[in-house]
Amino acid sequence: MFRNHVIKELSAYCHDELGPEDSSRVAEHLLGCQRCRKEFEEIKLGINLAELLPSIKAPASMWNEMESLLSEERSRRAAPRPKRYGLALLLGPLGSVSFGWRIKGVAVFSALFFLVLSVGAIWFYTHSPQSARKLAGSAHTERAPITTLDQSDESKQLADEKLSKNNDTSQARVSVHGNNRTQIKPSNSGEHQSKASFEVARLEGAPKINSGPMGRGGRLGIGEWLETDGSSRAKINVADIGHVEIEPNTRVRLLKTRSTEHRLALARGRMHAMIYAPPRLFFVETPSAVAVDYGCAYTLEVDDMGNSLLHVTAGWVALEHGGRESMVPAGAVCRTRPRIGPGTPYFADAPLALRSALEKFDFKNNSREALNVVLAESRQRDTLTLWHLLSRVNSTERSFVYDRLAILVSPPAGVTRDGVLRLDKKMLHLWKDELEWVW
Repeated sequence: MFRNHVIKELSAYCHDELGPEDSSRVAEHLLGCQRCRKEFEEIKLGINLAELLPSIKAPASMWNEMESLLSEERSRRAAPRPKRYGLALLLGPLGSVSFGWRIKGVAVFSALFFLVLSVGAIWFYTHSPQSARKLAGSAHTERAPITTLDQSDESKQLADEKLSKNNDTSQARVSVHGNNRTQIKPSNSGEHQSKASFEVARLEGAPKINSGPMGRGGRLGIGEWLETDGSSRAKINVADIGHVEIEPNTRVRLLKTRSTEHRLALARGRMHAMIYAPPRLFFVETPSAVAVDYGCAYTLEVDDMGNSLLHVTAGWVALEHGGRESMVPAGAVCRTRPRIGPGTPYFADAPLALRSALEKFDFKNNSREALNVVLAESRQRDTLTLWHLLSRVNSTERSFVYDRLAILVSPPAGVTRDGVLRLDKKMLHLWKDELEWVW
């Protein structure tokens, strides 16, 4: 059973040392295996912590000691040695001792030889490749229509300025193997340059990278901007985990790319992401929230004021800002606003009255009146919205939300009214697991 896991390959996967087929196989396995995914998160944490370690120069005395040892080694190798033949060549110093000790040496040598042979046979048997490997299949998700955000020419640079900070990637390669000590090695400049960029393909028109024409294709480096005009489209290959299609009138920047994290910034415009990877490996920053991928497909749009709109078409996406989080499943929509963060998610087919009231509740401080409309209009599927509201209302309003939620979907065993009203995390997660069946 252990051989079905990919734990032994996770370190190589983290450091981009696997081939395309093996990398796809490991990524697919991580999506469905909690045990391997937990191990993968620990390895990523170790790498991230190692990258925070300061770089310390070796003391001069260390080099003097190394030079002395190297000098002794050169002298030892330069000294003449007596010629040996046959077993004496293998037994080394045993050739100069008594006959009895020679016999013992031969016996020891024979025992070691058969031990090594046995270990080698066992290793070959346990590490034989599988007859067939399951490859990650391609998935195609039909894009659903999405609401267009209003545009304003007066503030076109507002979103760009909020994303002008350049988060350069670390110039070090980190190796973590089991319980061994972490080792940091400087990257080869050519290798770093090729890996610290994404391949870009022109789909229509004349997209630009850093204000320069890119031709039929190019590479987007860390800190560089990809921009499309009103008649241009482009596609970014996100390492080997998926791709992002860039629509017209869009500006996007590569902030970071490494084995444990790939991060873009969407300043304005619209993008469609299709990602096949373990959770929390691909991120997109906007002026009002960060979209965190959980293995999915989605459309993300940012207007000139920094407001964003997320529409998930497959899987899950989390929107995060300042400790506030919205979990958005397939078929659901969520809006964000600068200085506020993500609003409450809702399904695209929710009643119009519910959507309008939710807009007022999230962003216009019309809490009590809007909340009453949301509760009255909620269907069973809209428990997605109600579950998020539990932690976003005051204690008095929370009891009303709980009552409506319990009518639509009864709380499972282990979840009590008192526990939910005090926002017991375990109970909230238990109820969420039950609610997901109707989402």
